[in-house]
Amino acid sequence: MTSGTHGSSTIRVLLADDQALLRSAFRVLVDSEPDMQVVGEASDGAEAVRLARSERPDVVLMDIRMPGTDGLAATREISADPQLAQVRVVMLTTFEVDEYVVQSLRAGASGFLGKGAEPEELLGAVRVAAAGDALLSPAATKGLIAKFLAQGDGSDPATGAAGGHAERLAALTGREREVLVQVAGGHSNDEIAERLEVSPLTVKTHVNRAMAKLGARDRAQLVVIAYESGLVRPRVE
Repeated sequence: MTSGTHGSSTIRVLLADDQALLRSAFRVLVDSEPDMQVVGEASDGAEAVRLARSERPDVVLMDIRMPGTDGLAATREISADPQLAQVRVVMLTTFEVDEYVVQSLRAGASGFLGKGAEPEELLGAVRVAAAGDALLSPAATKGLIAKFLAQGDGSDPATGAAGGHAERLAALTGREREVLVQVAGGHSNDEIAERLEVSPLTVKTHVNRAMAKLGARDRAQLVVIAYESGLVRPRVE
C-alpha cells in the first residue's frame, strides 16, 4: 500500500519539525523522489495533527521534541482518530535508541529514525512505513527490549494494559503466535519464512491475521503487544 487514501502511487508526506532548516532539507529530499510528495509542513504537534486531518498524508515524519504539543502527544492524537487509520508516523529522534522510543511506539508510531540517518535511509523509511511495515532495525529492537525490561511488566493504560493484550492473544493460532514471536525479534518476513520453513507469503498472511485479531496498526504495534502481553520476555545478555 502506498497511497490507499488517494488511490495514486505517490506517497504523500507531512513534515513536522520545529526547525525550519531541517524541514527545508527534508522537503528537498522527499520532493526529489518521483514517488513522493510533501503535502505540508508543521512546526509543532498541534499543527501536525491539523494538517494530518486536512491533507491525509500517508506518512508523517514527526520530530519528538517540539514546543507546545510535542511529537508524542500529536502521534497519540493521530493514532486515536479512526479517520486517520491509514496515516503512518515515523518519529525522528536525536539518537536511534533514546528514552522516548518505547513511548513513541506505544503512542502509535510505526517506527523511528535517527536525525543523523543517511538520505537513502530516510527515503527508505518513508517507503517502509507507507507499506505498513515496522521500522525497527536490529539495534533498535535490542534497545526496545532493554527499555521494556527496565519498565517492568509494561502495562500501560494507553495501550489497553498487559492483561487486555494477553486475553486477545488467545484468539491467535499456534502458528500466528510463533510468527508474532519472530516479529518481536525484529525479523523480516523473508527471515521468518526461512526460520519456519514456509513461504514469505504465508508469513505475511499470518502477520496480517495477527494484526487484525490484536487490533494492531502495523508491525511496530505487534512488537509492543508481544512484550506487553508477556508472550515474549526480555532476556538480559
